[in-house]
Amino acid sequence: MSDFVDFSSQETNPQIDIVYDVSPGEVNLKKEKIELIDVRQPSEYDGELGHIAGSKLIPLDTLMDHVNDLPKDKTIVFICRSGARSTNAAVIAKDNGLDSVFNMKGGMLLWNEMGLSVERSPL
Repeated sequence: MSDFVDFSSQETNPQIDIVYDVSPGEVNLKKEKIELIDVRQPSEYDGELGHIAGSKLIPLDTLMDHVNDLPKDKTIVFICRSGARSTNAAVIAKDNGLDSVFNMKGGMLLWNEMGLSVERSPL
């Protein structure tokens, strides 16, 4: 049985039509039910924009090494700084047989702009 989540904010990504974008606000509301994968570099994850509590860090340049570890029975939302790298991550996941994958529109820039909660690692 799968635990896929639907998003009312889902819209086709303007650059890549096989990827769907979802709003940070809706990701925030559903974050306990989805797998959050942050594809930024460790310095960004721990940096000024912070990261979403519960997100897992898998930098985009290592995603192919971990794609088989991603849950196939759960909705995955990819996150980056602005939404570009996470769009690429969603393509990689789809190309490797994952169906319920999404890109968080606007990335951590929009998440922060909306005043949503972030974690920052202590320096």
